[in-house]
Amino acid sequence: MADQLFKAAMNSSDKLVRAHIYIYGRVQGVFFRANMLRVASIYGVNGWVRNLRDGRVEAVLEGSEKAVKRVIEWAHEGPPLAYVEKVEVIWEDYKGEFDSFRILYF
Repeated sequence: MADQLFKAAMNSSDKLVRAHIYIYGRVQGVFFRANMLRVASIYGVNGWVRNLRDGRVEAVLEGSEKAVKRVIEWAHEGPPLAYVEKVEVIWEDYKGEFDSFRILYF
């Protein structure tokens, strides 16, 4: 119940946005994707996250502007074993194409 109230508060009176992000550094093999799934779920953000063959992590985030920005803030630190060098954020038009957040695999 508290989680539902928190998500509702995060999403109320905030415009809907979409961010395509790339995370650079030691971000694979450190549970980055699993932790991003958890964080995105807490903030009510939908989309996906995946590892790229070049060592980066890529994600698409959709939700309220405030919630998406919170997930991006988290991505700058990542989980405890990660070392994030840079987060590239590309703002796109909101599409509303996701109903959850998930991990994509090759």
